[in-house]
Amino acid sequence: MSQQPTVTLNDGAVMPQFGLGVWQTPDDEAPEIVQAAVAAGYRLVDTAAIYGNEGGVGRGLKGAEGVFLTTKLWNDCQGFDNALKAFDKSEKRLGRRIDLYLIHWPRPDLDRYVDAWRALVRLKQDGRVGSIGVSNFMPDHLERIIGETGVAPAVNQIELHPRFQQHRLVEAHRKHGVVTESWSPLGRGSLLDDPAIGRIAQKHGKTPAQTIIRWHLDNGYVVIPKSANPARVRQNIEVFDFRLDDEDLKIMAALDRKDGRTGPDPMTARF
Repeated sequence: MSQQPTVTLNDGAVMPQFGLGVWQTPDDEAPEIVQAAVAAGYRLVDTAAIYGNEGGVGRGLKGAEGVFLTTKLWNDCQGFDNALKAFDKSEKRLGRRIDLYLIHWPRPDLDRYVDAWRALVRLKQDGRVGSIGVSNFMPDHLERIIGETGVAPAVNQIELHPRFQQHRLVEAHRKHGVVTESWSPLGRGSLLDDPAIGRIAQKHGKTPAQTIIRWHLDNGYVVIPKSANPARVRQNIEVFDFRLDDEDLKIMAALDRKDGRTGPDPMTARF
């Protein structure tokens, strides 16, 4: 396996560009999957309080060194004091230092995400967390928290894949030095049968999933494909021995669709 790429965050921390997502992985299955990922060379694991598997992830990482760990604040814990308490609980369940803590959704209807961000800034200032960021924030949400606190998120984790490329939001990230991290990077599997991707995959002797993961890496995004299958987990990391060429990237760019979103809209999500 070739040397894995990293990105340097706006606070100076170094984050692996490739990792494991554990959404929908049951807590009792998480240790095995996480251990398989670490054994395969993964150095980034992404979980969240709402996933209900922080304990399992922590058990899977026991004794593992050099793994960058991300978790997230759930919506009902927004607000300053609530966010601090939620962080304590996540830290206890995980049993280790959190490298990156994110606000999971903005929930603008609640109007508590700015106070939640202030809490994350406090955690960072107190040295309790390595880096802080957000997830599913749109440009207006980013502008507001930066404007009211003077602190830009290190990362914004968003739905992003070849069929939903979010150019306006990615440009807002570049403006503020925010790293783009892709969730649902394979479009919840909907892209695996795309003929254009299939042709590119065949050209490089790779699977469609590996080809899409490589697209994220070549665009500079952090990517966290989810799998509960140890064999697939090992296959997903076999992406460091090739790159997409300009023609491949041009073909992939043309797959973008205005209606390509597969998950909730951050502006209207109510959960």
